[in-house]
Amino acid sequence: MTAVTVVQCCAPITREPLSEPEASELATLLKAVADPVRLRLLSMIGSHAGGEACVCDLTGAFDLTAPTISHHLKILRTAGLIDGERRGTWVYYRIIPQTVNKLGALFAPLGAAAPAAGGPAPDTSPLRT
Repeated sequence: MTAVTVVQCCAPITREPLSEPEASELATLLKAVADPVRLRLLSMIGSHAGGEACVCDLTGAFDLTAPTISHHLKILRTAGLIDGERRGTWVYYRIIPQTVNKLGALFAPLGAAAPAAGGPAPDTSPLRT
């Protein structure tokens, strides 16, 4: 009989199975960022100078109405990914690092996996707009 060596093809995405509450929380976060507009908004806010962005800086990047942008921002805010503060007529948004880090932690082991022979190294750069 020949010995068989099992080679893991890729790193697991978690160290242990998720509990039901963890899976539910992560599913909410993933649903919130599963829209291209919301994903772009999150990346724009996170990469904006000073760590926060005025809604006036965000709306011009999209061919959408202000109410539609507000709807997307509300979904991100309800999910706990961003927070906002009204200053005069404008609202300034900032990332909530603890919540965004939960998404990153889910996929962190993937970035740590060694690239396949001859393949490109994993892209570990932050999201950009």
